[in-house]
Amino acid sequence: MHNRQAARLGRDISEIGFGAWQIGADWGAIDEKDAVAALDAALDEGVTFIDTADGYGAGRSEQIIGRYLKGRNGPRPFVATKCGRGHGPNTAESYDAANFTRWVEMSLANLKVEALDLLQLHCPPTAVYYIPEVFGRLDDLVAAGKIRRYGVSVEKVEEGLKAIEYPGVASVQIIYNIFRQRPAKLFFREARRKGVAVIVRVPLSSGMLAGKMTKETKFGTDDHRNYNREGAAFDKGETFSGVPFDEGLAAVEELRPLVPQGATMAQFALRWILTNEAVTTVIPGARNAAQARANADAAALPALDDRTLVAVADIYQRRIAQYVEQRW
Repeated sequence: MHNRQAARLGRDISEIGFGAWQIGADWGAIDEKDAVAALDAALDEGVTFIDTADGYGAGRSEQIIGRYLKGRNGPRPFVATKCGRGHGPNTAESYDAANFTRWVEMSLANLKVEALDLLQLHCPPTAVYYIPEVFGRLDDLVAAGKIRRYGVSVEKVEEGLKAIEYPGVASVQIIYNIFRQRPAKLFFREARRKGVAVIVRVPLSSGMLAGKMTKETKFGTDDHRNYNREGAAFDKGETFSGVPFDEGLAAVEELRPLVPQGATMAQFALRWILTNEAVTTVIPGARNAAQARANADAAALPALDDRTLVAVADIYQRRIAQYVEQRW
């Protein structure tokens, strides 16, 4: 496992992290024993960054992580959480001082810590990025010792560009994968220039880029890949990257011959993301120990050659860009 650093984050973190949405909610039922085994496997493989949120299962993801880390020996990983989206209407007005205090105290209790390593705004409305007082309240929480640093999780490239104008923003979490390539055009360059950490989420396009789905694949009623394809619960771009299911499947078949021998398609998709040096860490989820180990092993794959990178870009332009390029 290799580590990467961004100046505003202030420390090295593993280039492959652990995304803890799956162990909280919205991906079908996952037993806590499986969640703990996945966390154990990831950390044993050298993962030092865990990303969660207070809204993942109404705090379940944070609580599992808190209990797990309390009983694990060895160096503590860097744990990032998120706030704002998991408590009622996600409006600009809700990001006031009283709510920040309430959200932070809940996460501190769930994670069993005295200060949060990184608190991220959880995909707030675009208007929030134009309210300096919101970021002033985060500065106050740093000064009070409740959080060590803060960042944002964004839906749109434009929101990321606006966020990094604030000097206190240490990180931006954004969707970037083979099906969502726009962040690399301008945002990555600006984030790297300013020393902002880039945390890549939805790296496997909700599992589509693992290459195991077919037109017959079914998802449970409690799985966002069933109920959020058109954005009924949250932003449509969080589910299959906003790409129509059948179109994503067709693109995956074109990608399949590009996967290096001995690698899985999921590992190939993760290695493609790490090709961009502006990426600080990528946070795939895992339902069990085997998936967590396979994700971590992607860091050891050789760099992809130019021919492969050109082929991926061509598939994106021909099959995918029309669905996503001007939306996010």
